[in-house]
Amino acid sequence: MSATELALQQVGALYSDHHGWLYGWLRQKLGCSHRAADLAQDTFLRLLAREEQLALHEPRAFLTTVAQRVLANHWRREQIERAYLEALAHAPQAFAPSPEERAILLETLIEIDRLLAGLPAQAKRAFLLAQLDGMSQAEIAVELDISISTVKRHLVRAGTQCYFALVQD
Repeated sequence: MSATELALQQVGALYSDHHGWLYGWLRQKLGCSHRAADLAQDTFLRLLAREEQLALHEPRAFLTTVAQRVLANHWRREQIERAYLEALAHAPQAFAPSPEERAILLETLIEIDRLLAGLPAQAKRAFLLAQLDGMSQAEIAVELDISISTVKRHLVRAGTQCYFALVQD
């Protein structure tokens, strides 16, 4: 039996044994049966995408950990979407993007958030000011009240993190 077949068999067994429990746990956390069903499926999809073999001594504890990460991503996505929709509400109607453009912009914002995850807030802000607002390092230093060398360090760190996140995909 190949490693892929073994992994499929493991996830299948985990799914049949614990999907109902995981769905209930997520429904309790979210208060919405539809979102709970979606996130339960996303949890098992994440397991299928793993390259390493599952070592399951405590399957529910393992599923809880994976589901908590899926749930955190869900909440972060909702937070980004709310901020984006709020910014759109303040924009003039003449500049409102089409539904397709909105979807593309939202996905782009979520991807940028994913790439910059784990960076300190100031490093993220410096990177976004440089990339999205086109500010120079000196302008960023003034805006954030930090030295130019700190701005450079933040930009290098953010750029490196984005590069490695993209390479790993």
